[in-house]
Amino acid sequence: MSLGLDQLLGVHAKALDVHAKRTEVLARNLANADTPGYRARDIDFRQALAAESANGVSLRATQAGHLGGAGGVLNTDDIGASAALKYRTPLAPALDGNTVDAQIEQAAFAENAVRYQATLNFLSSKFRGLLTALTGQ
Repeated sequence: MSLGLDQLLGVHAKALDVHAKRTEVLARNLANADTPGYRARDIDFRQALAAESANGVSLRATQAGHLGGAGGVLNTDDIGASAALKYRTPLAPALDGNTVDAQIEQAAFAENAVRYQATLNFLSSKFRGLLTALTGQ
C-alpha cells in the first residue's frame, strides 16, 4: 500500500501554508500602519484551512477538455479574492481612517509565529519518525 505525502502529513502541511499567508497579511498591516485610509485585514484560519483541504483533492483529466484543479490556499497576487481574508473590526479607528492597531497586529503576528513553529515541530517529528522507519534504527 503506498501513501502519498499529503496522506502522511495530513492537514499539518496545509496549515503551514495558511500560517505563512497569514504572516504576509499581518506584515502588510504593520507596514501600512501609517497609511491614511488603510484597513487592517486578517485571515480566518479555519475557513482558509477548510478551503485548502477542499482544494487538496486530486483530480484526473479523462478527456482533453477537462479543467485542472485549483491549487494553493491564498494567492498573494489575488489575496483579496479569498473568502477567508477579512477586514479587521477596529477598536478605535484613527481620524485618517486607518484601522491598524500596531499592538493588536504584533500580538497576532507573535501568536501566528508560535503556531507556525508548533506545526513545523510536529512535521519535523513526523519526518524523523519516517526516517527512523526507513533506516530501521
